[in-house]
Amino acid sequence: MPDEISPPPLREVIKAHDLRADKSLGQHFLLDPNLLASIAARAEPLEGVNVIEIGPGPGGLTRALLATGARHVTAIEYDPRAVAAIRALAQTARGRLTILHADAMKADLPALVPAPRAIVANLPYNIGTPLLVSWLMRAGEFQAFTLMFQLEVAERICAAPGSPAYGRISVLAQWLCDVAILMHIPAGAFAPPPKVDSALIRLVPKPEQPPLRHIRAMEKLTAAAFGQRRKMLRGALKGLGGAALLEAAGIDPARRAETLSVAEFERLMRVLTGGE
Repeated sequence: MPDEISPPPLREVIKAHDLRADKSLGQHFLLDPNLLASIAARAEPLEGVNVIEIGPGPGGLTRALLATGARHVTAIEYDPRAVAAIRALAQTARGRLTILHADAMKADLPALVPAPRAIVANLPYNIGTPLLVSWLMRAGEFQAFTLMFQLEVAERICAAPGSPAYGRISVLAQWLCDVAILMHIPAGAFAPPPKVDSALIRLVPKPEQPPLRHIRAMEKLTAAAFGQRRKMLRGALKGLGGAALLEAAGIDPARRAETLSVAEFERLMRVLTGGE
């Protein structure tokens, strides 16, 4: 859906609004329109979907999302300079773009944006993981998440049991969603370039989502298990029942957290919650 009036080049937008990337906000901007279009394409299907973008910066990905079949794009931005920078884009979007000056960490996204909803974002590096954990608590309320993370974080989210990267976020994400790394993006693609490469991942919530009490129990369980990952599980989970909990779930208490599959963690969670 092309705009009737083309917005100015992104570098002009950055210059006009003095939108130099703020390290304290974890900002690294993507400016290549072809790369941005590729990212938006990997978030498809978006036809009829209300898309939420976190940290739009100068609006490069916002433009690419507006060019898809998305019903509406809601861009949530904390930096007032960026809010001002993309206001002109809203004027060319024919009512399909809403800009909210807000803190994404505090935003109730399902209350702000009607279903069907999906999140597509180049996440600020400093809050990417806590944002994802908060969204996973309500994963069933979203159609999909297509998110940019530092490569190391993306690999942790998608890591397999037994690998060094496997941890709490791996279990939570893979228990609630089907996850995959879609593409690697070199540091040089960003302005300014970060010290590490990045990756775009996609998380699609599974059709059957557990109740919130189970998600909270899993969060508590994985935090304990991986909080002391060098310990055997009977020690790491001592505060949650230790060896008795593990034996009730049919898991050897001498094993360590990184050896357990997601299904085994689910089995432990069910014992922890009394099988309800």
